[in-house]
Amino acid sequence: MRRDKDRCLLYFAEEAAAARRLADAAGMEALAVERHRFPDDELKLTLPFMEAGAIPERLVIYRSLDRPNDKLVELLLLARHARRQGVKHLVLVAPYLAYMRQDIAFHPGEIVSQTIVGGFLAELFDAVISVDPHLHRIERLDQAIPLAHAIALSGAPRLAELVAERRPGALLLGPDEEARQWVAQAAAAIGGDFGVCRKERRGDRDVTIQLPELPVAGREVVLMDDVASSGHTVARATEALLAAGAVSVDVALTHALFAGDALAVIRAAGVGEVWSTDCIAHESNAIAMAPVLAEALADLRPG
Repeated sequence: MRRDKDRCLLYFAEEAAAARRLADAAGMEALAVERHRFPDDELKLTLPFMEAGAIPERLVIYRSLDRPNDKLVELLLLARHARRQGVKHLVLVAPYLAYMRQDIAFHPGEIVSQTIVGGFLAELFDAVISVDPHLHRIERLDQAIPLAHAIALSGAPRLAELVAERRPGALLLGPDEEARQWVAQAAAAIGGDFGVCRKERRGDRDVTIQLPELPVAGREVVLMDDVASSGHTVARATEALLAAGAVSVDVALTHALFAGDALAVIRAAGVGEVWSTDCIAHESNAIAMAPVLAEALADLRPG
């Protein structure tokens, strides 16, 4: 594909594979940012081009914001430096977007991080593109990130294609009510049956699951969600499904966050296959989001 001379994509080493796939799909040059951590934990970033005028006027930064705290500082440094060097249009591609869960104060004194982090990103970038951000009490990403181009894409259709190939005829289930939007979208894409479990959460790792009133005995089941973090919701749903007679339980999700021993937790519960998009680099990655992200970038082109 012919390379776009007016745009360049910057990425970090641990996300090289997904970033290069996006650059290839979008027809852009991709260059790595060098990252050094000093003994006191301060960060030093070095761009791969230093000559005067070498930075293009349109710059894309690829940075998925799992384990986000250092990465938010990186974005601050990169964006402010880019503006000083004359970059006119700055786009953040953050396939996973952090701090979206805390969208209201559940208890007195809690800080609502969604709009604070969203406002921070809006100050730095002209556009933000993400995939399945955790939006449950707002309808649009621009309500969290006040930009004209705050774009929320979905991994559900591509995951649905994979499920249809690997488990044709499977029952699609959301492990909790918040997953309804993803599992319904996936079921509509492939014409399958779907349902949603009910969850009661008493802590980060203490949940109970009630299955929907659907026959699961003798069926292959695929649990679908936007993200798996501790793994306990998926584990409890899997145990309930297998106890109810499901033949198998596999998992398809957009963001394989899998903190700590989460993957071991769901394997111990009886999960078979785990399929994720490459929004977060993980051994379970089975779907590349580059074609979808590249299309969104193309729509941002002027004129």
